[in-house]
Amino acid sequence: MPGILFVVATPIGNLEDITLRALRVLGDVSVIAAEDTRRTAHLLARHAITTPTTSLHEHNESRKTPIILARLQRGENVALVSDAGTPAVSDPGAHLIRTAMAAGIRVEAVPGPSAILAALVASGLPLDQFTFLGFPPIRSSNRKRWFEQLAHVKGTVVFFESPHRISSTLTDLLAIAGDCEIAIGRELTKLHEELVTGPISHILSYFKTPKGEFTIVANIGLTTEIASGRATASRGNMSNDLFEAGKEPQGGPPDQFESRRRAVASLARAHGLTANQLYAAIELAKKSGERPT
Repeated sequence: MPGILFVVATPIGNLEDITLRALRVLGDVSVIAAEDTRRTAHLLARHAITTPTTSLHEHNESRKTPIILARLQRGENVALVSDAGTPAVSDPGAHLIRTAMAAGIRVEAVPGPSAILAALVASGLPLDQFTFLGFPPIRSSNRKRWFEQLAHVKGTVVFFESPHRISSTLTDLLAIAGDCEIAIGRELTKLHEELVTGPISHILSYFKTPKGEFTIVANIGLTTEIASGRATASRGNMSNDLFEAGKEPQGGPPDQFESRRRAVASLARAHGLTANQLYAAIELAKKSGERPT
């Protein structure tokens, strides 16, 4: 009987975020195929797991896949892990998984931590439907096309970005999609975790010296409401609290952004609106320069 290829999700930061099942599988398999054996070694040592590892990353996956496949066909069980999160999701592993399936090998997922879901559920944005887009392209022509397509995606989107491109990405997103509501998670589950929310224009200057890994959640629907003039919130029926909720934080820590988000959410509920509709009304009111009566 051939073995099983286990696709095991591992912590995205905090080493405590691993399931009991994942620990059992990592301890029971014959070998662990790891994106970086040195990083995986820290996780294994933390839980006293002595299973041998072998590297499987983007530069050697094609070469190593036949070797791992041969072990699976001999009846050995293999665990596939990436540096963080779930293998094959913007990480190596997809080629090995496809090859194993084509050869009749059973592939079994061991779910666990996900930066995508962590950022989504903490964003406060609508989750009835969302689109995951990986990393934006680096080359300018592909990058422009990527953002143009993004502007037409309905609902909430989530994607990753590196620290040295986060500012340019937010600038491009603002230019293409407008001042939509976003949430940015930095170093999720780690010691210096941050979650900043609000319109892009209010967040763009916050990460002046960005460090760490970024997960961006955006709601493109807000842009559509503003651009088309379909914002349903009526300025004439709003109290002066609308302008208070719309004030931009003067620098300061992320909790100022969070306080503003809570204020907007509370005011939206009081008037039977969505947060997006209220943000649209705020922007329209700010452009008119009038204080509602």
